[in-house]
Amino acid sequence: MNSSITTSPSLPQVLVFAASDPSAGAGIQADILTLASLGCHPLTALTALTVQDTVGVQSVHPVSAELLEQQARTVLEDMPVAAFKIGVLGSVENVLAVAEIVSDYPETPLIFDPVLASGRGDELSGEEIISAIREMLLPQTTLLTPNAPEARRLAESADDDGEPSIDVCAQRLIAMGAQYVLITGTHESTPEVVNTLYGSAGVIRRDRWERLPGSYHGSGCTLASAIAGCIAGGASVEDAVRDAQDYTWQTLANAFRGGMGQLIPDRFFWARSEDDDTAPGETAKTDAP
Repeated sequence: MNSSITTSPSLPQVLVFAASDPSAGAGIQADILTLASLGCHPLTALTALTVQDTVGVQSVHPVSAELLEQQARTVLEDMPVAAFKIGVLGSVENVLAVAEIVSDYPETPLIFDPVLASGRGDELSGEEIISAIREMLLPQTTLLTPNAPEARRLAESADDDGEPSIDVCAQRLIAMGAQYVLITGTHESTPEVVNTLYGSAGVIRRDRWERLPGSYHGSGCTLASAIAGCIAGGASVEDAVRDAQDYTWQTLANAFRGGMGQLIPDRFFWARSEDDDTAPGETAKTDAP
């Protein structure tokens, strides 16, 4: 066995800042499963402990900002990182700590899934956290991956007469500093799920996916981590978004019922597939911008 260590890891390494989910449907466990499935080595800095299952979140217990920083700094001093992925941060102090850490690595892509509520609607990020995210993290974000309600909440303005469109939300979020914004349409009342990637010049791609029946625990975590994994592997943002959507749709199409609540995406569906002739993503249609 060759035990030699090289300066360049054979697997792309992604550092995840996220909360623990004991059900492993969402949170840092979902990130680990997704990144491992896509051939990456996941590194983790735990932001919070949660009490939750597939039905909902009972409580969130943030770790201290000092402990969060120690976790991340220790790993970063030892291991090169090809991308950052951020999920639930748990407190304003943790937002500030992560913002300071990633600012030391301005060339490393940052994929941010701004989880503001659970699938059931349990509050995970209050207004103070949202304000800190806008000011401290969005200016450092390579790609932001909100669902439509999260995009509207992050981009809302006191001057709004009604609910802003997702196009307006994307424009505002990019003006706040995010380089790209992928707004997912899972929460919209449309026959298909429409996901739209925006850049500074407007719409880059708009993908339409078959809307699957049921509700899924951790679909947003899966998508954001898959994008991070693809980018860490060398893909462009647009290609990573395309490939990660395909992967995520397949995890949902092969989801399983682990408990009494939402279905859990199968991040290793490919290891259990009996039909190797099925081309991933055949159900998707892409609109030209």
